[in-house]
Parts: sequence; C-alpha cells; structure tokens
Amino acid sequence: MVKIGIIGAGKIGKLHTENICYNVPKAEVAAIADPFMTDEIISWANGLGITQCYKDYKKILEDPEIEAVMICSSTNTHAPISIEAIKASKHVFCEKPVDLELEKILEVISAMEGKNLKYQVGFNRRFDHNFKSIRTAVESGKIGDPHILKITSRDPAAPPIEYVKVSGGLFLDMTIHDFDMARYLVNSDVTEIFVQADVLINEEIGKAGDVDTALISMKMENGTLAVIDNSRRAVYGYDQRAEVFGSKGMIATSNDLPSTAVFSGEDGVTGEKPLYFFLERYMNSFKEEINEFVNSIINDTPVPVSVHDGLKSVMIGLAAKKSYKEGRPVKISEIISNEVI
Repeated sequence: MVKIGIIGAGKIGKLHTENICYNVPKAEVAAIADPFMTDEIISWANGLGITQCYKDYKKILEDPEIEAVMICSSTNTHAPISIEAIKASKHVFCEKPVDLELEKILEVISAMEGKNLKYQVGFNRRFDHNFKSIRTAVESGKIGDPHILKITSRDPAAPPIEYVKVSGGLFLDMTIHDFDMARYLVNSDVTEIFVQADVLINEEIGKAGDVDTALISMKMENGTLAVIDNSRRAVYGYDQRAEVFGSKGMIATSNDLPSTAVFSGEDGVTGEKPLYFFLERYMNSFKEEINEFVNSIINDTPVPVSVHDGLKSVMIGLAAKKSYKEGRPVKISEIISNEVI
C-alpha cells in the first residue's frame, strides 16, 4: 500500500484525493495540505477517512511514512515543491505544467539525477480510452506510416479573466495538453511550429495579453504533419477529437456523449451534445493515470509520463508563443538546445 500526501486541496486536488480513496486500491491518502485549509475542507477530508490535514505542506514532506506526494497546488509552486519533495525522498506526481520557465523544470530534472524516485506529470489525456486506441493503431502499424495528424480541442466556455492573467496563456495552459497529445499519438517529437491566432471570443482575453482561438501547424520528427485547432468556447460542449491519416488507412475518434441515442422526427434528426466539462469527459483517465503512477512505484517501472515529457510540452508552448508574436515558423531548437535535454 503506497501512502500518498496531497498538496493542494482545490478542484484537482480534491478530484485526485477522491479517486485514490475510491478507485486506487493499492494506495491511500495519508495526509492533505493546503495553505487555505478550512473547516469545510477538513470535514470533507475526514469524511474520506483522512485525519491529517495541514496548512503547511512541509509536514507531509517530513512524514517518513508518506512515500509519495501529489502536487496539485498553483503552477508557480510546482517546481520548488517538487525539488523539496525529491530531497525528502518522495516519489512525485505533479500536475501540468511543471513550471512555465524551462530553467526551473531543468532544476527539477537535475534534482532527480541519481535518485531512485518516480516523477510523473499529469497529462491525463494519454490515459483516455479514445486516444489510447489511436496510439495503439499507430504503434501496431495498422495505419502504416503516419502522414497527417489532426487534433481538435475546444473548451465549452472561456475561463475567468483573472485565471487567464496567471495561466501562462492559451498555449501553456490549454494547448499544452494537445502538444503532449501530438507527441503521444504519433510517438514523435515536434521539430517546427507555426501559429495563427486571434481574439474572437472575449476582448478582455486580448486585453490580458492572450488569445482565445488558434490554428497551429507542426512538423514532427518522423515526418508527420500535424494540425491543432483550439477555441476557448464551443457552445455545444467540450469538443475533443483526433485523427491520424497514414499510408495504410486512417483512424479517428469522436466526442464522448451522455448517450448514443438519436431522435428522428419530422423536423430533423438530433442527438446528444458532447459531455460539457473536462471532469466529466476525462474522469476515467484521471483514475487511470494515478493507478499507473502507483504501479510504477510498486513495480519499480518507468512512469508513463516523465518530467522530460513535461519539459518538451512547455518547450513547444514557448515556441508557439514565439511563432504567434513573430508571425513565422519557429524551430523547437530555437527555444532550447538539444544538448541541454
């Protein structure tokens, strides 16, 4: 039984906590910490059988019985807490991104050197049943050599402006999942990226220095040409689709729906909208990623999403920002030298 400490009791911290308590039989939550710990959070935790509730996460790091931590706190704390946890000999699961600055992610990588510890980054979409099916088809050679990758990723509603201001922007907050997906689906790194983007949904997003709509084209190391389209607002729900076209065929996924029921009548044919919120759409993938993390600790096997994967997605995100600002294709090598990683 792996004893885990949760750092951060916000939406994602609570989600992971409940998933471990109900769906990860080989682990238990031994403690939870949040600087804004309240009676309400304590009551919720106690209801799950968690009695150790702290404001100071260092108490989790000091507990010798806790083997692993899940870092679900604000983005700016991910890298420093990661380094502290590694020094305390804890396995780490860190929500994405590890940091918005490459230098800080490299510091985490440096801290991991020589340590027999696991470090997994929370790119949960790799564990989604639809996207895993695409990856399996590509890996098995079923579609032949991949030629074209298309990813559609559109949120049902734009986030609050206050969140936009601290999120790192569309490319490092939202599209970062799609950058990881692109690498995962065709098992190849990105070499070059070109972005066209604009503010088409909410002018306040533009005033905050960000964009809300983007078309992104990328060249992959294995020759695949990739396209991502993003929008912060799809009025019909959470739109998450992908397609890989290759020399032997094509594989594509549709949106998950509440049901596949379709009504046909004299006014037309109608079906269900896509699931509305990411917690609904990806709930099973959140469960699966934690099971995989725990299994890697128990069996001493590599984690499925490493800190290097986290680094590469941020590299692509920074290249995307550079491409948008400069209006030109940007090679990923312009962001950081391959020798460094």
